[in-house]
Amino acid sequence: MQDTLEQVKDTITEEANNVLDYTFTISKEISITVKGLILITLALVLASILLKYIRRFLTRKLPVNDKQKFVTVFTYLRGFVFLIIFLIGMHFSGVNVTAVFAASAALLIGVGLALQTLFQDIISGIFILVDQSVHVGDIIELEGKVGRVLEIRLRTTRAVTIDNKVLVIPNHLYLTNILFNWTENGTETREFVDVGVAYGSDVELIREILLQIAKAQPKVLEHPEPKVLFTDFADSSLNFRISFSLNDSFDVRFTQSNIRFEIDKAFRENNVTIPFPQRDVHVYAQKLEPK
Repeated sequence: MQDTLEQVKDTITEEANNVLDYTFTISKEISITVKGLILITLALVLASILLKYIRRFLTRKLPVNDKQKFVTVFTYLRGFVFLIIFLIGMHFSGVNVTAVFAASAALLIGVGLALQTLFQDIISGIFILVDQSVHVGDIIELEGKVGRVLEIRLRTTRAVTIDNKVLVIPNHLYLTNILFNWTENGTETREFVDVGVAYGSDVELIREILLQIAKAQPKVLEHPEPKVLFTDFADSSLNFRISFSLNDSFDVRFTQSNIRFEIDKAFRENNVTIPFPQRDVHVYAQKLEPK
């Protein structure tokens, strides 16, 4: 009975070793055993568990927003660590990693060129998260487009425009373009409306009209008070600028439009003329002498 058990045990062990030593041959230079695949899988599982505890340890004292940003960055770093572990596991399992790279050199070059912009976006996203130059809720202007930031991801930033359209911004544009953050110093911003009047107009009356109009707008802040600037003696007009403060510059165009409507109405009531460029053309008749 004991001999039979030993024989069965040896048979099972032999069969198990045969299964573990079974080799998957991809090419003459690239092959891997079942044992190697199991070891690589175990290494990846253990690395995943270890990285999870490391992430929890590093983010235990971070605020919620910063913790979410760190998790996003950590996800990409974890993928890079998995790739390194996979290659090391392949190497110790007897796979010629150099041969793998040589066999896929052309493919890797093509993929690298295709992912060049992607890596630029990811690196830029890391800079944004670390530098804290843009936050969710900020109003930004980039390449003439204005939007309120909804979400900052590692590759893109999502913002909603004044027209309620979602603007998806690749993060590498932050490094190659000038970014205007309207709310970097707070939600209060200084806005303005320009207008020109004809020469000979009562400039004190113009200032009073513009101040009354700005102060009457419900979204214009009382402090700091609106100011009127006499900006220039232009070719055809006396130019003025009414400057005012808003607590939400995202809707500034509506306030500016309302002010322009009121300016036109007030100027008509007070006989103030908004000039336009004019040119006098004089035609002289030249008498032709007979030949």
